[in-house]
Amino acid sequence: MMDLAEQTLTQVQSWLAAGFLVLLRVGAAAVVLPVFGEQVVPMRVRLVLALSLTVIVAPGALARMPEFDIPPSPGLLLATETVAGLALGGALRLFILALQMAGSMAAQATSLAQIFGGHAADPLPAIGHIMAVSGLALAAMLGLHVKLVMLFLLSYDILPPGQFPSAGDLMPWGVAQVARAFSLAFSLAAPFIAAALVYNLALGVINRAMPQLMVAFVGAPAITAGGLVLMALAMPSILSVWSGVFDGFLADPFRPLP
Repeated sequence: MMDLAEQTLTQVQSWLAAGFLVLLRVGAAAVVLPVFGEQVVPMRVRLVLALSLTVIVAPGALARMPEFDIPPSPGLLLATETVAGLALGGALRLFILALQMAGSMAAQATSLAQIFGGHAADPLPAIGHIMAVSGLALAAMLGLHVKLVMLFLLSYDILPPGQFPSAGDLMPWGVAQVARAFSLAFSLAAPFIAAALVYNLALGVINRAMPQLMVAFVGAPAITAGGLVLMALAMPSILSVWSGVFDGFLADPFRPLP
């Protein structure tokens, strides 16, 4: 009986140690993950979500972990898993930042930047807040939790525990993700920027043709109404494009960008 209890205790200890190792990566990523790591989500809820993801990821992660001839030190495992989790979570957070940047550019172009100031955790104009919340809701509806589990399992093949990512590989990858975020933000805001360009050109022509007319008083309501109408018409396409790029990253996060 004592032997059985000792074997059971040893097995439970090994499971807990492996689960803690997985929690290091999942918990570090959960701090900045979209939906799961939002500032409006209470800290206790985020902790429960991180533990739940750990329980789901752990069985598959244990099968993918390499066997060590010499077990790494706990400090090394803590450092490498935290770096891997933050790298994955930060790359995913950039997609939400792209929506926020696109909303800020759209609001600035359509003179809506100071209207309906956001009361959320992030100070955003109304369009940026709507884009970010809509993107988060769409990602959650399309099964973000399942895709995150697959992403974490894939990460163990690319970023094995106990090994620091190569700086020569991680830095270009991170820079490429930041560049894609800015490029995506400008692409999503392109309809508003194009509309603002046409509006300003038309306003300039009218001003030259009728100098005595106060075109600013006439054009300000027009650009505001046009921005709201354009947001209603373009938002489905904007979210569709964003969701496609986001899903592509989740499916293959380490694919070289063109």
